[in-house]
Amino acid sequence: MSLAFLDDMAAGSRARVREARRSRSHAALEEAARQTPAAPALRLDESGFDLIAELKLRSPAAGQLRAASENIPQRVTAYARAGAATVSVLTEPRRFDGSLAHLTESARALAPLKVPAMRKDFLVDPYQVLEARIAGAGGVLVILRMLPREDIDALIACARSQGLFVLLEAFDAKDIELMHELIPAHTGSTLLAGVNCRDLGTLEVVPQRLIELAPLLPARVPRVAESGVGSAEDARRAAAAGYGLALVGSALMQAEDPESLIRVLLSAGRAARKAT
Repeated sequence: MSLAFLDDMAAGSRARVREARRSRSHAALEEAARQTPAAPALRLDESGFDLIAELKLRSPAAGQLRAASENIPQRVTAYARAGAATVSVLTEPRRFDGSLAHLTESARALAPLKVPAMRKDFLVDPYQVLEARIAGAGGVLVILRMLPREDIDALIACARSQGLFVLLEAFDAKDIELMHELIPAHTGSTLLAGVNCRDLGTLEVVPQRLIELAPLLPARVPRVAESGVGSAEDARRAAAAGYGLALVGSALMQAEDPESLIRVLLSAGRAARKAT
């Protein structure tokens, strides 16, 4: 994702918030959130390695991954039954073919299995955290590169007030420096520290960056390898580098048997963690 791409996504996200506010105020959203049942808690396996399985119909880098007619409840429950700790759901409509309806469907299907859904989007306003809460999500993604510090603080604070975990996404060492400031500033929040190894200029995945940046990550929170994990060897490498979770999207969407792939990745990652 280029910086121009992130800027474009942020502008589109702000436009969506403005449009949504025309029909529903922030106060009305807060009231609806108070009446929404709590989402399942994020539970991590004692082995030290878990998967965030992703629902993503389209990728700007890979193109169309699945048709709009995809059976979303069936897919996300398959992910959960195969062992995913949480399911990331793209809700950005313009470049990823996502929607809040996909999040609602996913959260409803996952609730009986006690697996939370996570809203993955280019969030810019606490209003969108409340939208996620009402849709049934248990967590949200916050992209550090995209926002000023005060906006990041506001998103994390809102997530904490709603009982949601936050995946903080970094692209480089500078982003990770900010993570080290954010974590003590938000004591009591459930935070995950993620590295997205996609090159911001070329859109290409650079798996080596997961290894290079791992030692810089905060030690007190679970570490997430984002992008670059699609095989048993990838999972082993990430786990051996100290990552406790891997977020896997395109590889699962393109797999003929995503449940088997999840089991393979979990097995490889957990074996590597046990060996360290």
